[in-house]
Amino acid sequence: MISKIKISDARYKLDGNAGSDAVHRDPIYSYTVTQLVDDSGLIGTGLAFTLGEGNDLVCKAASYYAEKLKGKDIEEIMFSFGALFNQMSNDQQFRWLGPHKGVVHLALASVTNACYDLWAKKRGVPLWKLLTDLSSEQIVNTLDLSYLEDVLTREQALDVISGQQQSQKERSDILKSGYPGYDTSIGWFNYPDEKVRENCRKALDEGFTAMKLKVGSADPERDIRRAKLVREVAGDKVKVMLDANQQWTLPQALIICDKLKEMNPYWIEEPTHPDDVLAHQTLTKAINPIKLALGEHVPNRIVFKNYLQAGAAAFIQVDAVRVCGVSEFITISLLARKYGIPVVPHVGDMGQLHQHLVLFNHISLGHEALFLEHIPHLQKHFVQPVKIENGVYKTPQEAGSSCDLLGF
Repeated sequence: MISKIKISDARYKLDGNAGSDAVHRDPIYSYTVTQLVDDSGLIGTGLAFTLGEGNDLVCKAASYYAEKLKGKDIEEIMFSFGALFNQMSNDQQFRWLGPHKGVVHLALASVTNACYDLWAKKRGVPLWKLLTDLSSEQIVNTLDLSYLEDVLTREQALDVISGQQQSQKERSDILKSGYPGYDTSIGWFNYPDEKVRENCRKALDEGFTAMKLKVGSADPERDIRRAKLVREVAGDKVKVMLDANQQWTLPQALIICDKLKEMNPYWIEEPTHPDDVLAHQTLTKAINPIKLALGEHVPNRIVFKNYLQAGAAAFIQVDAVRVCGVSEFITISLLARKYGIPVVPHVGDMGQLHQHLVLFNHISLGHEALFLEHIPHLQKHFVQPVKIENGVYKTPQEAGSSCDLLGF
């Protein structure tokens, strides 16, 4: 049973202009780290991602949630985790601070992810193995489907998973070949043009066939010039994505996205405010066939439901260290699968946890294995950093979710 709780505030200053985007010019990549220690000595580690200030607030809230797990066995917790998740996310003392968003939701994400890590370590398997071996009923028991009943009932969730089980073995070959990655670090916002050009060549040499550039400049001509630069270096066969990090208003986005069509972006990411579903719906129709991707700052399954209902996103970028952990991530993946929309996660965890989750998405839910974002900046801080070879994530074999940090 869980006998000890430890919550830590981990902050990492990045080198140079790494991590910069149109909104976050000087980020400090930070984690709220929850560690659940059971009486056998195993430690379950869970992360939530922030950018520095306020991380201490998330830590305090995580402590509140984690204390509720003391004295409980992890198998008992996970047997009906969906019910426990519902109870904790609707805690009468904390719900009004969200509900289901912001500091309290991030805090519960850290605790939730620690539960999944401890569960996998208790069974002695990587998280992807634990998840892909679960029955459809066992998976659904870990989920909270409240507020989704109009589009995804428990029975429908079971049907979606069960419908993929016969072909699961065919998709398991990806465990040997590895999951494709894309390089999101070629064009941080503050990088000069020559650095972007150099990084594009480096990504190609490392085997990446997709890459992403940060846009959202005060002068749209800078975005257009840089986008054409990346396309020129990468060539026509490489997928190039553009990420505005919510910088534009809808009128601005309509004008600028139309101009960016010329370089044929694979998607345009987070063009405007993440709560404005209808603005994304309008933009989706206006810039077709160019597609929109979003999810980094969409806080919960209900808002994702609205995006899917509105047909306002072609790629769902749910992040398990930004929504409420693995449980809500899987719930949103199920929603997206029902609507036929691919899931391409944002990786606030630097891909450590998500390398497991995309394998589950592909093998158990039947999602297309498009690619997974790769950000290398914090790899040196992890006990078991992700392994990328020739642009491909190699399948992790160690027990757990690969989230243990050095020094904790």
